[in-house]
Amino acid sequence: MKLLSMILLFVAFGFTATAQNGSKLPPLDKSPMDMSYYPVNYPVLRIQPNKVTEPLIARVIYSRPSKSGRKVFGELVEDGKIWRLGANEATEIEFYRDVKIGGKTVKKGRYTMYALESAAKWTIIINKDTDVWGAFKYDANKDVVRVDCPVTKTADVTESFTMLFEKVTDKSINLIMDWDEVMVKMPISW
Repeated sequence: MKLLSMILLFVAFGFTATAQNGSKLPPLDKSPMDMSYYPVNYPVLRIQPNKVTEPLIARVIYSRPSKSGRKVFGELVEDGKIWRLGANEATEIEFYRDVKIGGKTVKKGRYTMYALESAAKWTIIINKDTDVWGAFKYDANKDVVRVDCPVTKTADVTESFTMLFEKVTDKSINLIMDWDEVMVKMPISW
């Protein structure tokens, strides 16, 4: 009974708050935000006994644009032009320990990711500026590291841009970026 009362109170408060400011909820974004961790599903593992067997290394937060019948690379994502590596806000990556990318140490912390795309490789950029929309105010002076990652053609089309981590060794992972018929892997080690 107490739980039901609390639920009714929250529902009533929600209607009151909406009625007071007279606004409706915004429409759903066409490019929803997503998040990937290494270890994969880290927050879920934490709530289960004895499931966390590796330390938390990284988390990436990004928006997932869809192909939607468009030509992605070379048009939607322009060759050689700075790309926010997703849609909406620029992609953010957080490292929970110092890591190495492209032979350079990247300190524990939160960063923004960008890319320069071409048919053969993507130059992935880790940048100190955070909480930015798109790549409109990209500042190369705030770059921490740039690393060239080869492009692999895939047999299947990935409709929505996807980022996830894969384990390579006990001391290294790849951040996989997959969209359309293209896959890129950025090596990260510690």
